[in-house]
Amino acid sequence: MSETMNIDDYLAQGGVLSSPANAPARYRGELLRLMATFVDSELAGSAGFADTINDAPGIKERIAAARIVLEKTDHAERVLAVMESFGADKARYAVHHPWAARMARDADIGATRHGGDMRLSVFHYPLQGWIDAVTMNVLMGEAVGVQLRELSRVSYAPLAEVFRAIAPREARHTELGLEGLGRIAASEEGRAKAREAVAFWRPRVAASFGVAGSQRFDTLKRFGLRHRTNEELLAEWTGIVDARLAALALN
Repeated sequence: MSETMNIDDYLAQGGVLSSPANAPARYRGELLRLMATFVDSELAGSAGFADTINDAPGIKERIAAARIVLEKTDHAERVLAVMESFGADKARYAVHHPWAARMARDADIGATRHGGDMRLSVFHYPLQGWIDAVTMNVLMGEAVGVQLRELSRVSYAPLAEVFRAIAPREARHTELGLEGLGRIAASEEGRAKAREAVAFWRPRVAASFGVAGSQRFDTLKRFGLRHRTNEELLAEWTGIVDARLAALALN
C-alpha cells in the first residue's frame, strides 16, 4: 500500500491484509462477524448431523456421516484459530453455545438469526431421519460450495488461505451426499420422501444467502470481504441445484 493511499481505497482496489495489526476497527468488526457466522454454522451443522449417524442404513453411510461431522468440526477449528489471533477465546468457544439446539420444525424464521450464536438460520431447524439429513446435506453442501468460492477471495490473506484449503473437503461432503441421495432416489418410495425433504429444505437453504439488496454489501465489497451480491450467489446455487435434482428426478 502506498503512503498516500488510505486503507479503504487500498482494499477497494483489491489489496489484502495479513495481520490483525493492519486491520482498522470497522474492517476487524466485519471480518470477525464473517468468521463467527462460518464457525458457528459449521459447529451447529456438525452437531445436528451427528445425531443422524445411527439412522444411516449401512456401515458405508455411517462412515461417510461420521467423516462429515469430524471434518466440519475441524473446519470450524481452523477458522477459529484465525479468530483467536484477533482475541477470541478458542478454548471457551466450542462449549459457549448449545450447538445441537433446534427450534420447532414448523418455525418460520426466514433468514433471521436466533439465540446467542451466529449460525445461519437454516441450522435452527431439526433433521428428521436419514433421508431428510442426506437431502439437507446436498442442498446446503452446494450452498457452501458457492459461498466458499466467494470467501476464498476475502481480503484477509490468512483467512482466504484457510477457506481455499477446506473447500475441496466441503466439496467431497456434497459428493458423498449426492451418492447417498442417488441411492435413495433409486426407488419410488425413496424419491417420494426425498421430494418432501427438498420441499422443506430448499427455501430454508435459499434463505441462507441473505436478503436481496443487502445494505451491508457495499461496505463488505469496499473492504474486499465480498465481491458478488446475495442475488448473484443465490442464482448460481439455484442453477446448480436445479441440475442436480433434475438428474435424480427430484424436481
